[in-house]
Amino acid sequence: MSAPDMATLDASNIVEFIGDIFTRRGAESYLGEQVTMSQHMLQAAHLAETAGASETVITAALLHDIGHYTNEFPDNALAQGTDNLHEEAGARVLAPFFPSAVTDCILHHVAAKRYLCATDPGYFGRLSPASVHTLNLQGGPMDADEVANFACEPNLEAIVQVRIWDDQGKDPAVTTPDFNHYAPMISRVVAAHQKDQS
Repeated sequence: MSAPDMATLDASNIVEFIGDIFTRRGAESYLGEQVTMSQHMLQAAHLAETAGASETVITAALLHDIGHYTNEFPDNALAQGTDNLHEEAGARVLAPFFPSAVTDCILHHVAAKRYLCATDPGYFGRLSPASVHTLNLQGGPMDADEVANFACEPNLEAIVQVRIWDDQGKDPAVTTPDFNHYAPMISRVVAAHQKDQS
């Protein structure tokens, strides 16, 4: 049986859809880093789980870069000097199925890098070379007005923490659970959101 496509997504098959992405495309390279896309996203989720984060935040950490697979930009857009806006694409596709505590972390994880560069003096020095490259494409550190506006985000603490796990999840020597470990958790987050919406 084939996996669902975006035209047929609903709450009953969204986890299968995401799992199929991890299976088919997770081994692709991650923007000049030493880990694959799936290794990166699974490492972020593992860091969140190890830290005792809620299932909602762990799900956000796992899915923060899912937009690399849901937009219409070419795979090498960043290498060509174009911001592929993967954060917007990922949040848009997942918004019908997940709470804002998940989609806000996805939507704002790029902005969170810019925010931390402007507010944490040591943060920039911890970025990988590839992340510094994308920072330049994404607008560089926020200015004072942008910082003030971003600080008002209702899920700011989770957004910033997911960003930090995003930065840390780039170690080729780290072994993590696979997607199937997280699938039941994602299903619970989706079910709770659907219940809240009904």
